[in-house]
Amino acid sequence: MDWDGAVNAWHVAGGVYRMGRREWLTASGWRQVFDDGIRTVVDLRNTAEVRRRDTDPVVPAAAWSDIDLVQAPTEEPDDPRFTTVTGPYMNDPAHYAENARLFPENLVAIFRSIARAAPKGDVLLHCAAGRDRSGLVAAMVQDLAGDTDEAIAEGYRRAARGINERYRTHGPPHSRERYLAEAELAPLLERRGLAVVAFVRGLDTRSYLLANGLPEAELDAVLAICRTGADTLGSM
Repeated sequence: MDWDGAVNAWHVAGGVYRMGRREWLTASGWRQVFDDGIRTVVDLRNTAEVRRRDTDPVVPAAAWSDIDLVQAPTEEPDDPRFTTVTGPYMNDPAHYAENARLFPENLVAIFRSIARAAPKGDVLLHCAAGRDRSGLVAAMVQDLAGDTDEAIAEGYRRAARGINERYRTHGPPHSRERYLAEAELAPLLERRGLAVVAFVRGLDTRSYLLANGLPEAELDAVLAICRTGADTLGSM
């Protein structure tokens, strides 16, 4: 997606999109997001991460006044059960299954947010880099949409490439990230794309959400937006 200022922004499936930090969007970018039919932005970050940086554009709150902002983190911050596995943050699809095991209530809350947003318009998911937390949820969305293994793997790979390119042009945000040249990046993404597929196929998103408390009616709303988008949903 070419919204002004957006980093690592992609269509996922149906009426669902993903990207990196929303603070990268300019006022013009927010208008483009709205014009493309998005009415809800679901922030997958923890509350402490939500802040404007000095390098971010100055954007008045009026720029997103017609868009609902929903805070729905994928995890509980600093939970030692998780950080023992992931380190300071999750940056590998090999850890997605652990996130799903430890924090089912968080993931159900995200999909409940999508269900409630669906009648209003399309939905934009974002985390910080637009790679792993958004990658976890995007893979679940693609699973519900009926995407192939290759489409799910490619969804992760293109997002990982997107933020890697950002690191090349702007530098990484901290010492735990770095730009990877193609010779190192390509085999890494091949493995990680397969790991995303293994995660989501092992999970069975529909059964997982129902088993952890998402009502059938809300799952139906999620399925509708994942498979058709808001335009079709509104005419059903």
